[in-house]
Amino acid sequence: MIRFDDQVVIVTGAGAGLGRSHALGFAARGAKVVVSDLAPAGDVVSKINALGGTVISVPADVSDDAAVLDMTAEVMDRWGRIDVLINNAGILRDKTFAKMEMTDFAKVVDVHLMGTARCCHAVWPIMRDQGYGRIVLTASGSGLYGNFGQANYGAAKAAMVGLMNVLHLEGARDDIRVNTLAPTAATAMTEELLPQAVSEVLTPETITPGVLYLASRDAPSRTILAAGAGTFAVTQIRETQGAFLGDDITPEAVAARWSEIVDEQRAEDLENAFAQTRKYARRATQAKGTTLDW
Repeated sequence: MIRFDDQVVIVTGAGAGLGRSHALGFAARGAKVVVSDLAPAGDVVSKINALGGTVISVPADVSDDAAVLDMTAEVMDRWGRIDVLINNAGILRDKTFAKMEMTDFAKVVDVHLMGTARCCHAVWPIMRDQGYGRIVLTASGSGLYGNFGQANYGAAKAAMVGLMNVLHLEGARDDIRVNTLAPTAATAMTEELLPQAVSEVLTPETITPGVLYLASRDAPSRTILAAGAGTFAVTQIRETQGAFLGDDITPEAVAARWSEIVDEQRAEDLENAFAQTRKYARRATQAKGTTLDW
């Protein structure tokens, strides 16, 4: 059984939708849950209390530095530790890019990307001192694959992957595992976009089990878990072996060898950015008859 007894879990955007489902899921498995949203989430708190769970509501705007720090301080004053952070808070400001105001672009990025970074930054030293932490970021298919009218949202959600990759590397020594959820669900943010029959199967409750696993003691790290309607899949970022062009580094040579460049037969996962740099540098030095010891 995956349990969270004696663990403190913060869920942002927990007043409704996915966040509400996540908060209830953690409470049902023994966690002390911090329900955080723009306003007090009394319904969620009452539900958890009725189930015999342990919960507090700490309203916070994730786009406000002081509010995030105050939330973290209140949790530490109350329970003295933070084991899990679920970054779920979000908004939509959908329009085609040509019609989108840059203020709406910036606001969505501030809430999703910067709000996630603020919350992670606030709990990071706590988890590092504990030698334990689990963080889940929330991306979206709109960021991974694109979606018409969501340039701001897609950009912010794609950025979660970059943030996860770096935090995974920096947190590994202290057993801080960082993963990304890419859910598709029927929530208040999507209710006007989905047919009724689709909404009926895309419930938040079909996604929360994936979050519980990503936040568990035996969780992986640096994983993008896609989820919706009871299906779970992993989105992977891999790089092809590519083609070394030698002395003919021209756009014509790129075009001529394009099929080799995109060939996925020997695609590989790269540990970090320097792994990519080493890969390219070694090929170039080997072509010159030398061995790169790096």
